[in-house]
Amino acid sequence: MPGGPINATTRIDEWSFQQNYVERLMDNASFTAAHPNNTLVLAGPARKPKSGDGGGGDFADVMTPVGMMQQMQIGHQRPVQPMLAIGSGRNFFLAGKGQVTFSIGRLMVNGRNLFRVLYTQAVQNKLNITNFGDPPVAVQNEEQAFLNLDSELFYIPFGLAVLFRSVMHDTVMGFYLELCMLNSWSTNFAAGQNAIMENTSGMADRLRPIAPSEFAGVSSPEVTSTSSVITDDMGFGAPVPDGLADF
Repeated sequence: MPGGPINATTRIDEWSFQQNYVERLMDNASFTAAHPNNTLVLAGPARKPKSGDGGGGDFADVMTPVGMMQQMQIGHQRPVQPMLAIGSGRNFFLAGKGQVTFSIGRLMVNGRNLFRVLYTQAVQNKLNITNFGDPPVAVQNEEQAFLNLDSELFYIPFGLAVLFRSVMHDTVMGFYLELCMLNSWSTNFAAGQNAIMENTSGMADRLRPIAPSEFAGVSSPEVTSTSSVITDDMGFGAPVPDGLADF
């Protein structure tokens, strides 16, 4: 009825398309949705580091935030082949190994460029990149711009972590791209534009989920849970269905 509380349809016998959302309460969508402002991308070791104490210190200490990013695309595909057998009209499927691809667009600014950020791990481990037969920099190890995909540096894989939060600081999702290898770099510029971007793409061995506890400071006891803010503090009045409080 008009003016009644909004709830969620979690079973078919609760279906009321004028009164209910489907699956979860969405009055709090502006608080629970992930947003680019609350998304962080970090570069680090080729394989997901372990957290020694459960508090995320070891993980966070070896990760470097990738700043000035304007866009990132990640895809995870696997080949699936439909098959038939003589004597049956039903399909069955054979699946292959998944492949992970990614692309990053970043603002070109004075300081570390995109390649330099992605390979900070190599510099922190005192790798003398000027010793390569085809170095990515002109003179010294401290140069802030890496280029030249022919350099032996880019035979070294790296890792990328991506963490999504809601506006209320609840962790929505996190994952780690392992064994990343770059396969392209590009830039373009024209008269009158207000910014110059650099773009790179690559492939990864696998995509691994990561737990919030693997990042230091993700969980904060001072931050009230989203569900209690909506149902108690803001007075929406509609109860969150059992089992859906975290959504």
